[in-house]
Amino acid sequence: MQVGSRTQSVPAQRRSIDGLLTVGVEEEFVLVEDSTGHLANRANEVLAGADSFEVDLQPEIAQYQVESASGVCTDMAVLRDQLAVARRALIERAARHDARLAATGTPVLGLTMPTPLTNSPRYHRMAQEMGALTNDLAICGCHVHVGLPDDESKIFVSNHLRPWLPTLLALGANSPYWLDGDTGYASWRYVVWNRWPTSGAPPLFDSAAEYYAAREEIVASGAAMDAGMLYWDVRLSANHPTLELRVSDVAPTVEEAVLMAALVRGIAATALSSGAAPLKLPPHLLKVAMWRAARDGLEGFGIDPATGAPTPASSIVASLLRWIRPALEFAGDYDLVTTGIDRLLLDGTGAVRQRRAFARRGRLADVVAFLVAQTAPV
Repeated sequence: MQVGSRTQSVPAQRRSIDGLLTVGVEEEFVLVEDSTGHLANRANEVLAGADSFEVDLQPEIAQYQVESASGVCTDMAVLRDQLAVARRALIERAARHDARLAATGTPVLGLTMPTPLTNSPRYHRMAQEMGALTNDLAICGCHVHVGLPDDESKIFVSNHLRPWLPTLLALGANSPYWLDGDTGYASWRYVVWNRWPTSGAPPLFDSAAEYYAAREEIVASGAAMDAGMLYWDVRLSANHPTLELRVSDVAPTVEEAVLMAALVRGIAATALSSGAAPLKLPPHLLKVAMWRAARDGLEGFGIDPATGAPTPASSIVASLLRWIRPALEFAGDYDLVTTGIDRLLLDGTGAVRQRRAFARRGRLADVVAFLVAQTAPV
């Protein structure tokens, strides 16, 4: 078993960061019926006139999904405000059409198959090319974008993020229910999404040229229609000059979305500042670590990215915080992150809180009501 450092190191001129790295967050949500808690195919109505909104609200692949996107931020308080404004706008718009907004990686009640697709040529082509893979896409993620100086830096940071993907997945686990039942997983969204041929953790790349060559080969194979369908857990964004982390379920609260953004930026800044080679977690161990994180969330065991040994997930989180602490302190995010982590360890991840809502009376409708209430910014 080989666990340790890879030879790639960032060029010397990139080992210091002038100022803070920029971040942005995209959040995907489901719409549910006000009366039943089942999925509500009302995205068109909710988003009517979206071009005139002060915030960026968008459709997603399914008619019961909506998405928001923050602007480019350097301050986490500004990011929080933007995400809160977007959630409030969607909540208000949904209420006008007898629907509610729920931040959950998978729906709790009801699922229409095949997925009622948003009327877009791209989505219809995806359904034609990918067949039944598009039948159950009621899944919602939280995507964090980090602005980096060039593509080589993006590849370098991607390699550093790679061994921590299971930890970030565990922290953001928020999808235990599917088809009106408990899946036994903390993040069933991740399991569903990994059926796609271009999903999962990316390989290690030695250069941006190697990354782009791999992307071209995948597109040429027909497994992706274009660069936008390279769905790795961390990728070079096809639409923005950013590195995009896609591993997490949609955050239950605005605070948890900001926490994820701060963690991702902390890892990126630490990698660039240190110039050290990234940890090399073998593919078979990374696959196992991703599965354990999806199953157990923060409450179980993970695979330590430095040793390859089974380790309590909370201990791996502590190791991550020790590593990125200087970057968090430089950004003024250390208290925000430690408070957020402490809250998750005390109150549980989104998955734990969903199950707790069910346990009170054994009713899935209570879980939906809890999600709707939790989604609203305070």
